[in-house]
Amino acid sequence: MPPQRHAPILRRASIEIVMRIGIVSETYSPEINGVALTVHSLAAGLAAHGHSIDLIRPRQPQPHQDEPGIEALEVRGMALPRYPGLRFGLPAGRLLRQHWGKQRPDAIYVATEGPLGWSAVRAAKALDIPVATGFHTRFDAYANHYGVGLITPLVRGYLRRFHCRAAATLVPTDALANELRAIGVPTARLLRRAVDTKLFHPRYRDETLRDSWHADATTPVVLYVGRIAAEKNLDLAVRSFRAIQQQVPNARYVWVGDGPARAALQQANPDFIFAGMQRGEDLARYYASADMFLFPSLSETFGNVILEALAAGLPVVAYEEGAAREHLFHGINGYRIKPCDEAVFIAASVQLAANLQLLHQMGETAHSSVAGLSPEAVIREFETLLRQLSEESTHERHTATAHA
Repeated sequence: MPPQRHAPILRRASIEIVMRIGIVSETYSPEINGVALTVHSLAAGLAAHGHSIDLIRPRQPQPHQDEPGIEALEVRGMALPRYPGLRFGLPAGRLLRQHWGKQRPDAIYVATEGPLGWSAVRAAKALDIPVATGFHTRFDAYANHYGVGLITPLVRGYLRRFHCRAAATLVPTDALANELRAIGVPTARLLRRAVDTKLFHPRYRDETLRDSWHADATTPVVLYVGRIAAEKNLDLAVRSFRAIQQQVPNARYVWVGDGPARAALQQANPDFIFAGMQRGEDLARYYASADMFLFPSLSETFGNVILEALAAGLPVVAYEEGAAREHLFHGINGYRIKPCDEAVFIAASVQLAANLQLLHQMGETAHSSVAGLSPEAVIREFETLLRQLSEESTHERHTATAHA
């Protein structure tokens, strides 16, 4: 069946072509993690621009919630080991070839590198549909944290083969693009991340919530948001807070999220406050009601939570990786630490927590430092990239036909 043609629409005094865009992801809202939230934001943003989104995702126990402009095809999946509540998609090459053959997308974005993602890339290539991939998760780094570090070269080889099959691999930072090119992925292209500065904002500070933590105006509240798991370097977070307590005994540590390490961490640290999973305005209140954010992870491709914390007015202490490399300015809106320098990380955490004037000053700067990270600009950039891939593919097919 020939590809469907979409009618042009008039927008902002220029003609823009509405596209049908396939998005394949093995995690998606209402799941709560960086990849799911990023992919959902991209899909919803494109749909708001009038594009038709053909979403492919694993079937979840809870039914998929319909969204305007987004049609979902749910495929078979299995539970992801050590990651409660998430599933990975099983290969679905034949189903995808049939599905896309009936209603051909103009371009496809494959956000995850699992079995479903691999079969999606192969199906797109078989149908000659341009495909971009996303590099969201450092699976090669995770191997060390789960006792299988010997397979790290195999994981990197798999990632290289996967992303080399795409016309473009989208990454959030220049550093990560250079890293991928160094391991043999020449098609890495930058797509910066954004943050919802209307949702994550200091105005959501909630004194009632702080009261429930037994935190008054002189109490520094340290916040953690994310997956509570070994790859997040949580031991350093704990040691940093204990060092803070030696200087500021009334400091509090609030943890938002869940994961396989939560039970042991909670048992070993009964004074910590564990809030579980939070989303939307509830999550915004937790951010804005804290005072500082520690992020000791070394396994991130980006770290969306850094942008969320800064937007909410929290100075951040983090290693010079991902979002911290791009958006954290040492001594201005937090402290950016050289990788693996634990002593400096702890010292910076203590210095910040023990100085309320500095804490508040950096907090005010933190919000303004990310005020220009517009989600709309990122959607436009993503839209332009997919349109370019579609146009290049169409041109190549026409050229091949003319020379046949």
